[in-house]
Amino acid sequence: MKSKSQGKVIKPRGIKRFINSFKYSIEGLIYAYRNEQSLFIHVCMTILAIALGLLLGLERYEWLFLFIIIGIILAAELMNTAIEATIDLVCKTFNINAKIAKDTAAASVFILSIVAIIGGIYIFLPKIIALF
Repeated sequence: MKSKSQGKVIKPRGIKRFINSFKYSIEGLIYAYRNEQSLFIHVCMTILAIALGLLLGLERYEWLFLFIIIGIILAAELMNTAIEATIDLVCKTFNINAKIAKDTAAASVFILSIVAIIGGIYIFLPKIIALF
């Protein structure tokens, strides 16, 4: 039960709420994976990058960079999905501000993807060249 304290809603704490937070997060991840093509592509690229890293024997710092950028991109894609769903809920007809919000949210993931590609080239290209 929610109670009010100085005008703020205080949510109850407990193990059930804690467990449900994981449940809801996993449900959101499953939804996005099944319904968002971009997330599916990012997951495929993640699998490819990890496989390539295992084959090429990445150093610890390289793995760290790889996992950080993967996490940032996947989180950004999920935030983009949440932003788009919220805008679609609020705006039933075309609205230029809704378009701007959706496009810029998508652009943030695009920028991170470019950074990831550059980082991947920096990590993987020298190791691939060394094979030949």
